[in-house]
Amino acid sequence: MLTSTLAFDITQFFSSLNHCLLSLILDKAGFRSKVINFFSNYLINRKTAYSWNSFPSHLFNVNMRMGQGSALSPILSALYFSPFLYILEKCLKNLNLKSSILSFVDDSLLISQGKSFQLSNTQLFSSYNIASKLLSKFSFLVKYSKTEVFYFSRSHSIFNPLLLNLSAIGSPSLIQKDIWRYLGFIFDKKLYFCQHINFYANKAISTVKCMKILGNSTRGLNLQQKCLLYRSCALSIALYGFQLWYYSKAPLSYSLKSLGKLQRKIAIWILEAFKMSPSYCCSNHSLEWHL
Repeated sequence: MLTSTLAFDITQFFSSLNHCLLSLILDKAGFRSKVINFFSNYLINRKTAYSWNSFPSHLFNVNMRMGQGSALSPILSALYFSPFLYILEKCLKNLNLKSSILSFVDDSLLISQGKSFQLSNTQLFSSYNIASKLLSKFSFLVKYSKTEVFYFSRSHSIFNPLLLNLSAIGSPSLIQKDIWRYLGFIFDKKLYFCQHINFYANKAISTVKCMKILGNSTRGLNLQQKCLLYRSCALSIALYGFQLWYYSKAPLSYSLKSLGKLQRKIAIWILEAFKMSPSYCCSNHSLEWHL
C-alpha cells in the first residue's frame, strides 16, 4: 500500500475568523444565550492603550477579529474549525474519495492511500480542491507557497512517483523531497526516522555543551546538577517524538546505537572523564537510560 500526503497552510488563521459565523456556530453547538451574547460583543468596538513606565498613550481602536495572543483564541478557533472538518469529511465520503484530513491549528494534512501513486494523486487533487473551496466559505485562504506533497513507499525499486499537479487550482508546481519536516518531525520515504534521530541527538549534544556556562568560574556544576540538567533538558530533546519510531517490531538497531553514542558523550561530561568503560543501558526490547 502506497501513501501520499498533501500539507497546506492557512494564512492569517486567527485573524480570518468570521465573527458573525462564529456566533452562529456557537448557537448551533448548543451554547447558552449568555455565552453567545458575550462572544457576539467580544471583538466589537475594542480599544487598547500602550504604556511606557508611567506614560500611558491614548486609546487606539482594535477592530480586528481574533488575536493570536488571546487566551480564548485556541478554544474559539477549534469551535470555529470543527464544522469545516465535519463538512469536509462528509463530502469526501459522499464522493467516495478515500482521503482523510488531519489538522493542527493552521497546519492541515490530507492523506491518501492506494495501490498506485496515480490513483492517490487523483484522490488528493479532488480532496484538496474541495477543501480549498470550503475554506473560502469559512473566510480562510490557503497559503499556496507552503503547500507540500510527500510520498511514502518501502519498495526496493526505483522511487520516482509522478508529482501531483495543482496548477489548475492556482497552486504553484510542487517539488519532490527526499526528507520532509512537518510539525517538528522529520520523515523519510521509508519511515526509518534515521534523520529524525540524528537531528535531535545532535541538538541534545549542543544543549549539553551550552550547559557549561551555567556553572561559575571556580567550581562549575557538580555531578548531581549535571544529572538533573541531563534528565530534564537533554533527554527530553533526544527522545522527542520517540512514539513514532519506538514500537513493536520496529527496526531499532540504528536508533539505539545513535542514542547510545549520545549517552556515552554526556556520561563522560557528567563524570568529567576522558573515556568510560562500555556499558549497555539500552537493549533491543527496552529503552532505559540511567545515570
